[in-house]
Amino acid sequence: MAENHNGAPKITSIIRQALKVNKMPFPWVKAFCAGLAASLPIMIGLLGGNFQYGLISGVGGFTYLYVFHIPYAQRAKKLFFVLLGITFVAGLGTVAAPHPLAVAILMGIIGSTGIFIFGALKIKGPSAIFFVLIFAMTSGMSIHPEQALLRACLVFLGGTLSWVIAMIGWFFNPHGPEKDVVKREYLELASFLDSIGTENYHGARQRVMAVFKEAEATLAAGFIPWRITELFQRLFLLHNQANLIFMTVLENFPEEHAELAPKMGGWIRGVAHSLDQSIRLEKEMEWENEDESIAKISAKIMETQAILQKQITELNHGIAFSKQSLKTILLGAFDKNSIVFISALRFGVMIMISAVIAYEFGFKRSFWVPLSCVAVMSGATIVATYHRAIQRGIGTILGILIASLVLMTHPTGYMIAFFVLLLTFITELFIVKNYGLAALFFTPNALLMAESGSQGSYSFSYFASARILDVVIGSLIGISGVLLVGRRSASSRLPHTITKTIRSQAQFLFILFSNQGKGFDAGKSRERSKMKTNLNNLRTLYDTATGEIPIDQKALDYYWPVIFSIDQLGYLLDKCSLMENRPDLPDNTLAQLFYVFETMANSADRGTSPAIKNVPKIDEFPSIQKEIISLQHALQLE
Repeated sequence: MAENHNGAPKITSIIRQALKVNKMPFPWVKAFCAGLAASLPIMIGLLGGNFQYGLISGVGGFTYLYVFHIPYAQRAKKLFFVLLGITFVAGLGTVAAPHPLAVAILMGIIGSTGIFIFGALKIKGPSAIFFVLIFAMTSGMSIHPEQALLRACLVFLGGTLSWVIAMIGWFFNPHGPEKDVVKREYLELASFLDSIGTENYHGARQRVMAVFKEAEATLAAGFIPWRITELFQRLFLLHNQANLIFMTVLENFPEEHAELAPKMGGWIRGVAHSLDQSIRLEKEMEWENEDESIAKISAKIMETQAILQKQITELNHGIAFSKQSLKTILLGAFDKNSIVFISALRFGVMIMISAVIAYEFGFKRSFWVPLSCVAVMSGATIVATYHRAIQRGIGTILGILIASLVLMTHPTGYMIAFFVLLLTFITELFIVKNYGLAALFFTPNALLMAESGSQGSYSFSYFASARILDVVIGSLIGISGVLLVGRRSASSRLPHTITKTIRSQAQFLFILFSNQGKGFDAGKSRERSKMKTNLNNLRTLYDTATGEIPIDQKALDYYWPVIFSIDQLGYLLDKCSLMENRPDLPDNTLAQLFYVFETMANSADRGTSPAIKNVPKIDEFPSIQKEIISLQHALQLE
């Protein structure tokens, strides 16, 4: 990013980035289904002779906007809870409508709760935006608190229709997301094997570890204990085998070693492509074992042949996932140093302030002010917030022009349903390209849905100018909130979080390589859970720090290899916990390892260079020793 002499991004650079169009492919199917989910309830209402009920039910169609390419088991649960959430806020908005101050407070609570839950659980989607929108829309309807249950039920019915549409794909490809991520695992693994002995080694290693983590989370999310299909079992075994191959390479084939035979990577790619052919490999590849290290690697690679071709009943397997509990994840994020908690708190406070300002100054349809504030503050970083403000402003102004053309036709009934379908379709089509392009069509869609049921008779010129004023004020409040509250909150917390993470890794390493008694499962230990929580918080913190203004590029350049090494070490320790051949290290070795970790943690906390200490060898796991040494060097200050 271009910067001025103070380290702040240039205005022209921010505008250019805000207007950048991504090269993501258009999601045609999802876009059409989103339009169908939003418009079909309106059509059903028209067929039933009650257009107003259809419009309220159409609000439930926003449920579909939380659909992403995740396992259907996870999608079903996620959308169900989203459905319950929007149903609740629709009823709550109706009840609170007569009390503007209560509406403002509740709007902040709903927004901060949504931001916290989506952030802590790392759930893909538009986060709190549509919960706040639906609450605001129902509180802005004609005031009838006695209709709270009716409106909530109508929204629930519309959302249920969205849930059904979202789950239709399960009948045709029930494990599509799981299959796709395992395929990517093997493609990245093949690239990693090709990179050994080249300058691309470290980048390939980082990418393959990232997709391994994604695959593990995806398979865990798709796991249904009472319905384990043969395909899912085979995908699970292939995932585990990919991790074993990777670990075997790390332990037996250092990066400075000569390159592996190219056909090893080619065979791994064959495994990936075979997933599109009902998981059957046409031809078995063979190669001569040149030395003991390559023999071990090739043996692990060839084991995939059995997973691919044998009957599932012939394979000795069991499916088990070591997942953190919901309570552990939420409590881990509910911490004064957690950027998720800080962001949620800031989000809620600024929404309350924007809502109070809107109501106190008597804005017509005052909920558009806090909604603009929500849209702007939904940017993950300060730079992203600027981008959102620019995109929201340009998209809204042009969107209002589109809305004027739509409203000039005086649409009624089925025409409104058609426009809702069309505008929702185009919004979802362009959301992957640029938020501003999406706002260009979402704005007239939201205006159409929100205002179609109103009894207002004011002119469109007044209506349009009011909406532009609402967006400008809401965007300015959102930007002010990000700049004034915790603008350096992420980067200032990096040393403390790095220290916590290193110490939690030391504790986990201790239980891995010491005798904890018969039946102890390191994969389910609280030490592993604590390490994973700290690693998640650290990654989120660093990503947030990269978007701060002003940005301390020198500090970020220093922290990047540190966080990279900590992340690599965390992966190695985590996978080590799943292996049974771990040695019990002598007390003096464990004490030396603790000394090394505490030296690094203390230096990270104080901002000094740690003294380079001797790292004892860990039999069978030389990669762990090597990564600890790398972390010591990464922490050195220039």
